[in-house]
Amino acid sequence: MLFHSSLRKELARSFGATLVVLITVVMTMTLIRTLGEAGRGVFNPSDVMIIMGYTVLSQMPIILSLCLFIAVLSVLTRMFRDSEMVIWFGSGRGLMSLMNPLFRFAWPILIVITALAFLILPWALARIEDMRDRFDKRGDIARIEPGQFQESANGDRVFFIEKDASSGQKTGSNVFIATHKDDKETITSARSGHLDTINGEKFLVLENGQRLEKIAGKTDLTVAAFTTYGAQVDADDHSARVFVPSGAKTTVELLAEPTKAHLAELSWRAGLALAAINFVVMGLAAAGVNPRVGRTANLGFAFGAFVVYFNLLILGKSWIETGQVHFGVYLLVLHGGALALALLWLTKRNNNWVLRLPGSQARRDQCRPEATP
Repeated sequence: MLFHSSLRKELARSFGATLVVLITVVMTMTLIRTLGEAGRGVFNPSDVMIIMGYTVLSQMPIILSLCLFIAVLSVLTRMFRDSEMVIWFGSGRGLMSLMNPLFRFAWPILIVITALAFLILPWALARIEDMRDRFDKRGDIARIEPGQFQESANGDRVFFIEKDASSGQKTGSNVFIATHKDDKETITSARSGHLDTINGEKFLVLENGQRLEKIAGKTDLTVAAFTTYGAQVDADDHSARVFVPSGAKTTVELLAEPTKAHLAELSWRAGLALAAINFVVMGLAAAGVNPRVGRTANLGFAFGAFVVYFNLLILGKSWIETGQVHFGVYLLVLHGGALALALLWLTKRNNNWVLRLPGSQARRDQCRPEATP
């Protein structure tokens, strides 16, 4: 049908334009946040772009749902404003008959959202956690940054070194090491230092320095000068992650062990797919134009409904995790209730139902002027 084809083409244009804008905004916000985390030592600064890509990929179900909602609402609202809907209604068709072309346009997007929620989302979060854990477990040498104080992986040592660019990658000047182990505190400083491998272990060999040692609870302070001193440094830890958050686990793993935390994560992933379906129906039910309000009123409604819906998804996830709400009851009440309200609203508009308060007809009869003979 020509009308259906033109409607789907306009939906595609609106969806594409909205998608480009939202992805640009999300990428900018994600880049700023990731740079801040890299500056605090959470991520490797060289991995900022990769982390940003994984983060945006994990947010794609939400972005696509919002784009779909805005596209449906904006296109149908424009058709109302330009009186194109008058032709549609004049042919004997109602709003309900638009469900077919809308879902014919939306079903590929709904499949992509479902695949992203159940497959790509945990994979992207797992890659982020792996990179965060690998950077956190890096060895002491990898942690050393010229001109900055850096803490060791186990937190018992603090390093400082000034890089000497003329002497190669493994040599530095003005080395400072503060160590706190058991009840002993040690401060070691040297004019220069270089890396060396002794019996298969990595050592930081210091030259021309001094070592101060103090035992907790005692006032004695031991000071020793040295010409050459070797301090063993920790190597990279390549062990697997001990803790895996539920968001980074696959859907199969969550189903295999249905704990409260796993059911809460499943409710979030299922909610992303179900919310996208409900947004199509809600967009059709809310489409319209009112000359008394601005053209952006429906857009404001879309953002408001989107924020409320996804805040309920987040709250529901925490409620299921703490055992306040059952998994099935939550899905039925939130998503089934939203769908039922949207269909009721759509049916009301399709059949032109008018809600009248009790006694309103009697008041209208009293106010109606009596006919003169």
